[in-house]
Amino acid sequence: MLVVDRTVYQRLRTHLSALYGQDELPRMLSRIHLLAGRYGVGTCPDEPCGRVRWDQRDAVLITYGDMVRGEGEPPLRSLLRFLENHLSDTLSAVHVLPFFPSSSDDGFAVIDYRQVDPALGDWEDIEALGADDRFRLMVDLVINHVSSQSNWFRNFANGIAPERHYFIEVEPDTDLSTVTRPRTSPLLRPVQTPSGERLVWATFSHDQIDVDFSNPDVLFEYLDILLFYVRNGARIIRLDAVAYLWKTVGTNCIHLEQTHLVVKILRDVLDLLAPGIILLTETNVPHQENIGYFGAGDEAHMVYQFSLPPLLLHALETGESRYLMDWVTGLEPPPLGCTFFNFTASHDGIGLRPLEGLLPDAEFEALVERMQQKGGQVSWRENPDGSRTPYELNITYFDALSAPGRKDSDVGIARFLCSQTIMLSLQGVPGIYFNSLVAAPNWLAGVEETGRARTINRRKWGLAELEDLLGDAVQPASRVLAEYRRLLGIRRAQAAFHPDGPQRALQLPAGLFGIERTVPDGSERIRVLANLTAEPLEVQPQQIEHDFEQRQWSELIQGWSGAGAELGPLQLAPYQVMWLRG
Repeated sequence: MLVVDRTVYQRLRTHLSALYGQDELPRMLSRIHLLAGRYGVGTCPDEPCGRVRWDQRDAVLITYGDMVRGEGEPPLRSLLRFLENHLSDTLSAVHVLPFFPSSSDDGFAVIDYRQVDPALGDWEDIEALGADDRFRLMVDLVINHVSSQSNWFRNFANGIAPERHYFIEVEPDTDLSTVTRPRTSPLLRPVQTPSGERLVWATFSHDQIDVDFSNPDVLFEYLDILLFYVRNGARIIRLDAVAYLWKTVGTNCIHLEQTHLVVKILRDVLDLLAPGIILLTETNVPHQENIGYFGAGDEAHMVYQFSLPPLLLHALETGESRYLMDWVTGLEPPPLGCTFFNFTASHDGIGLRPLEGLLPDAEFEALVERMQQKGGQVSWRENPDGSRTPYELNITYFDALSAPGRKDSDVGIARFLCSQTIMLSLQGVPGIYFNSLVAAPNWLAGVEETGRARTINRRKWGLAELEDLLGDAVQPASRVLAEYRRLLGIRRAQAAFHPDGPQRALQLPAGLFGIERTVPDGSERIRVLANLTAEPLEVQPQQIEHDFEQRQWSELIQGWSGAGAELGPLQLAPYQVMWLRG
């Protein structure tokens, strides 16, 4: 008999019934029991229900499995060797982007969810990343679509059950004008079946075929895959492109109620069978839509802060702090047991939909133009009226903050490090993309080779090449990685940076960024001050704390301390950040 938390079990019953109907409930509950028998209750016994899910020591590296390539060994082993040599005392978790056999989109057109691409290594190499408490492993559940070369889709095309019912068929004359599109490619793909030509739904590309979650068999396929990943060491599960999961003709087919129910069910099953696992949703959409995936604290444990990368980029490009600070001031605390996943760069571009409602049109257009002047590219999405809108900027975050023709300048490095220090300061868990960690410039040769704009920030490195760069103290890669290690070391020791610690915006003059972070028990505070401009700026004591003069202060980044009465106004150099502990 399955012995579980009865409250969670009842919650799961309610969600399954709401999604598929009361008549289906007995069969689905029986299948839940089968999953429990297959994978066991408490699949990750080292992370029991109720453990602290995160603290200020947590930081996640985002990387491809072959981001580092050594001679004579699988790339996953080269990656682990690099991490152990440079980051073992700095990062707590590693997000290995899809490492499965795939046919396109650098891993996100999955052919087989249960295999490791042999060009990268094997499951032992994946599990080694998390062995002996090295790193917590984050794995993608690519849940919206599969490769057109997968067995699922082949069986669909050949009319073989059960997969012939796994995909979404649409009649040729169906009106799909209301559907929200993240791409400009045709939404439907023709495919020959024993019953003739059929049109199937393909949100992202014709090689990535959307699955049909209105069929409960599809849900249980993914529940099985989810628990398979947990059994193989995953401790954080990222739900890729989950916002588009459920389709109902006549709607916009994004963020539908049924999509949220599926996320709730995934959360329920984890809470029942693998408590302690963290669920993270990836929804590159405007802020209010994005945080909807917290639900009432019963959906994702973490959501990406998708508005942060473009807002922070705009602030540092223009020296204008208003829009960034307005957003920070308006941030509501996440529900109890939830937090944000903060980042500035990823394998994808810098999303622009999350700027909707936050930046005036003229500022938006100017930002896009400035990034193009720096060698960046733009990916587009199609609107219901047939027009196109910029969807994301394709540029490395390091080059995005450089000056044209001066990519390796001290100013560019200072601006970049300012952006990263602000990201590390915000409430939540920080995520750091590998190419940001080593100050990667735009990979234009890669774009030319693949013909894809996103390749610009997906450069892969030879291990020897990378070690040479990091061994040269004047190289941006060496300088940036060294500062990252130092900042993360300081951050790990400060309980005020705990993801559950409250955050409050400070009211500072133009050009300045400021927040206050507080230890969850209220015992201590850190004030974060940043100069977003190319000119020195001054902060008055009363703008930091009403009794500033009566306190003793420590500045954690520069390493000085002193009595407030002796300090007077604080002087911030261009792009300087202070962590002030009072």
